[in-house]
Amino acid sequence: NFTEVTEQILSKIPPHDDKLTYSHGNYLFHYIAENKLVYFCITDDKFQRSRAFLFLNEIKRRFVSAFGDTAQTAIPYAMNSEFARVLATEMKHYSESKDLETISRVHGELDEP
Repeated sequence: NFTEVTEQILSKIPPHDDKLTYSHGNYLFHYIAENKLVYFCITDDKFQRSRAFLFLNEIKRRFVSAFGDTAQTAIPYAMNSEFARVLATEMKHYSESKDLETISRVHGELDEP
């Protein structure tokens, strides 16, 4: 159940800035925690981790650009109506774009120790 797994993962996210991927079954749960905000996405296990983080970084950039510090005091889902279109557009872009495969591969190589 995605809701239960998501709640478990969200409860484990530390209060400091962090990024991590959890796996559960055939799914990967990726997050970036920064400035007390969590950017989170779920992919299947075939989706490249580096590509998921490219997506999350773009979402983070767009969200901060649009809302700035107001997000710190907003109630849950307050920005949903304004930001849902951005999410939909970026999800489509990052799941379909072939140009990202090269960028994703390079980022993956840079992340490796």
